Amino acid sequence: MNHDHRWEGTVASRCLRPELSKQINMIQNQCINCPQCMAQCAFLKQYGTPKTIADAYDPLDNHCLTLAFQCSLCDLCAAVCPVNLTPGALFLEMRREAVDRNAAPLPEHNAMQAYEKRGTSKFFSWYGLSTDCDVVFFPGCTFSGTRMDTTIALYEHLKTHVPGMGIVLDCCCKPSHDLGRDDLFHDMFGEMQSWLVDQGVKSVIVVCPNCYKVLKTYGAPLEVMSIYTFLAKNGLPYPDWKSADDKTDKSVISIHDPCVLRNEGDIQDAVRTLVGIRGFSVAEMSHVRGKTLCCGEGGSVGFVASGLSSTWGKMRQKEAGDRRLLTYCAGCAASLDKITPTDHILDLVFYPEAVADGTRKTSRAPWTYLNRIRLKRYLQKNHPAAVSRERDYLPETASSKPRVGKAKKIILLSLILATIAGIRFSGISEYFDSESLRQGVASLGSLAPLAYILLYSIAPSLFLPGLPITLVGGILFGPFWGVVYSITGATVGASIAFLIARYLARDWIQAKLIGPRWKELDLNVEKNGWKIVAFTRLVPLFPFNLLNYAFGLTPIKFFPFVIASFFCMLPACIAFIVFSSSLVDLLKGNISPGLIIGILLIALVSLIPVIIRKFKR
Repeated sequence: MNHDHRWEGTVASRCLRPELSKQINMIQNQCINCPQCMAQCAFLKQYGTPKTIADAYDPLDNHCLTLAFQCSLCDLCAAVCPVNLTPGALFLEMRREAVDRNAAPLPEHNAMQAYEKRGTSKFFSWYGLSTDCDVVFFPGCTFSGTRMDTTIALYEHLKTHVPGMGIVLDCCCKPSHDLGRDDLFHDMFGEMQSWLVDQGVKSVIVVCPNCYKVLKTYGAPLEVMSIYTFLAKNGLPYPDWKSADDKTDKSVISIHDPCVLRNEGDIQDAVRTLVGIRGFSVAEMSHVRGKTLCCGEGGSVGFVASGLSSTWGKMRQKEAGDRRLLTYCAGCAASLDKITPTDHILDLVFYPEAVADGTRKTSRAPWTYLNRIRLKRYLQKNHPAAVSRERDYLPETASSKPRVGKAKKIILLSLILATIAGIRFSGISEYFDSESLRQGVASLGSLAPLAYILLYSIAPSLFLPGLPITLVGGILFGPFWGVVYSITGATVGASIAFLIARYLARDWIQAKLIGPRWKELDLNVEKNGWKIVAFTRLVPLFPFNLLNYAFGLTPIKFFPFVIASFFCMLPACIAFIVFSSSLVDLLKGNISPGLIIGILLIALVSLIPVIIRKFKR
């Protein structure tokens, strides 16, 4: 086969990873440039055949270096390739090369990295082994968070078959694997695998398809078994719920096979067996089993190319039509359920009535984190272990900076969130309008300042406007104390939103704050630090409440954020408080000096953006 000899004279001499060089050569020499894979994949439709991409690869071109992060790594291209190539291996090696050259992970992947880091932390992890334990249950991060009740029921059921079974609450580190962080992945996964082997564990029963793939590929000598083949072989709980012969009560569903298990026919068969046992019938879609589609979550593509990611879900929705989907990946279930009704197969096993009625509910972030903590506490209380541990391993490939006090921070923020939720649902929020707030705060007497600061502190987290509260501060407390109480409440409120975004609901907030403006903010903060906080406080380019959350996603440290916010919010606070402190006099027909000064201060504050823009030019 002819190929681009320019590549051999330039890129080949640039010290690529040996496996990447091997993959590039293989694709260049064997890919026949047929349209089979391009016809199935939006990524390849946009960038060309694997050979086209391999020929054009230049690690000194940042676009080429990071292009592979738009591939879902689902391997559908390999499933349809007429010459049996595996382009996904090429794209994974391209990701690893980007990491080696410090071009990745991309800033957009911060949320996924943080998710994995939390999963492997001391706070969320727990290993509980019985004496002479040789089998453990590994439910995975997403499943245990979204379906804590099912995880408990499943473990209790498994214990009836394997009484000495242990359990592992941890992350398999598949996110790092797929993001090309090869050294970190092997370091973290290898530590977990070595510990289990040293404790005498021989087999791992998994729920998550990604965990299955990682353990099967890298976990030897550990043997891995899917929970679905285990249940199909050993039986289900509540076997008398429905009979497969009960034709009148059957529901017709379609099955979405997770792409990571496209070559695992035994697991695919087991899932369909479980569906039949529960009295449901399957209407197969055109892309199933070996040629199944990605759900859209594969390879974390949604963080960098949401348009490409969404094409998979739309294809699956079209194929499913009006039928409800079942899948056996919690990530796929969450992703597809946003587009078309989707349940997990284990929902069907344990809650068949709810699935049949379409009423099965699962948890979403940030409540998934709370569920994982509750699950850990349940297991520690009800299944005390002869050997246990919380993983507190800091890999050599990670920063040497110690992780101090994270558990305390999360507990504190959980209490804050609970308080916010209580206020939101208790009806107190109705007092945020000017008249109700004036009456409510005044009736508190000596507690009025504390109540005012508390309400102001909560307002940003509830996305309530701060200006009316600021004006009331001037009316109730006068120009001096009004400024003191208002700036205190505004700063505390901004800090709460910042901490929620950074530690408690980062993934959920990251998914909401998408678009070029927010990406530009992140890059500017990384480059200029607190100066960007100061600038955006003085120049209202972004909504104030969203901005508080957005800064929690950036690299800026907490105290520079608080200090810059305090001083740069102060001018506007003084202006509006001085103005509003004279409003009562105005209502009486008196124009006081304070009112004139307040108007002038507001006009001056309004000119700050103009002055800054002129200064920048």
